[in-house]
Amino acid sequence: MPNMQFRGNLPASRESIDQCSALLKRRLPPDYVRFLQRMNGGEGFIGENYIALWRVEDLFDHNANYKVEHFAPGLLVFGSDGGGEAFAFDMRFDPPPVVAVPFVPMDIGDAIGIAPSFDAFMEKAAQCPDLWTPNQ
Repeated sequence: MPNMQFRGNLPASRESIDQCSALLKRRLPPDYVRFLQRMNGGEGFIGENYIALWRVEDLFDHNANYKVEHFAPGLLVFGSDGGGEAFAFDMRFDPPPVVAVPFVPMDIGDAIGIAPSFDAFMEKAAQCPDLWTPNQ
């Protein structure tokens, strides 16, 4: 059984999710919304991978503070590996795949595909010791 030391936050309210979507002017992926309704981000190990997922209330401010739209237009960062890599949805596609991109320097050209969806990202984290292997 995979290592599951992920500490999730209390669920996000529908109002918080809707408010975030309005601020971002983007519809959040349905599988990510379902996750937020179960746990509003959190952090810890999933399998062998450390993952920090931001609360929905923090998405807008964190993306603005990191100037994501300026440096990596089309990405919506939702968390990190706890170090120098951000996890983001590539909102240029429908459905948006999950990519990893360095925080510094943040450049959309450096984005690496991790998984085709949020659910697939979480499953890969639990099962694969190396999230950085290319999408299958």
